[in-house]
Amino acid sequence: MADKDRGVNAGRRRFLEAVSLLAGGLGAAVAAVPVIGFVLGPMFGARRTAWRTVGTLDQFPVGQTVPVRFEAVSETPWDGVTARTVAWLRREPGDRLVAFSVNCTHLGCPVRWEPGANLFMCPCHGGVYYSNGQVAGGPPPRPLPRYPVRLRDGAVEVQAERIPIG
Repeated sequence: MADKDRGVNAGRRRFLEAVSLLAGGLGAAVAAVPVIGFVLGPMFGARRTAWRTVGTLDQFPVGQTVPVRFEAVSETPWDGVTARTVAWLRREPGDRLVAFSVNCTHLGCPVRWEPGANLFMCPCHGGVYYSNGQVAGGPPPRPLPRYPVRLRDGAVEVQAERIPIG
């Protein structure tokens, strides 16, 4: 009788092991689907952009670089204040407008404009950019990203997208 009980217990044990492995695998698969979607989704989704008015041309003196605030393109309805962003906008001669991201291409820290030095500077790790956004020194691997800018019926508009960090 003891041998028969051992055989029944062994069969029950194998069955419970199989059920446990199946349940664990199913749970891992259910948890992995949203993670995979989050990681791979941006590669297959359409790039969303929108034009945002940041002021009128006469608000931006020629040769000055000033911060402008606008709403970035939100990915979710609950982005709230995190969808608000800033860009550095400069009006150059001939009404040419240039807008730079405020995020350093090294680790995304906000850069500040130093008018006396005519440089963008990152306080986190010493990144320095020339007034045209090119890297002057420090660890940044790339120039500051630029936003497209247009003048439409006297209004200055910046093409917003997801916040560019690198």
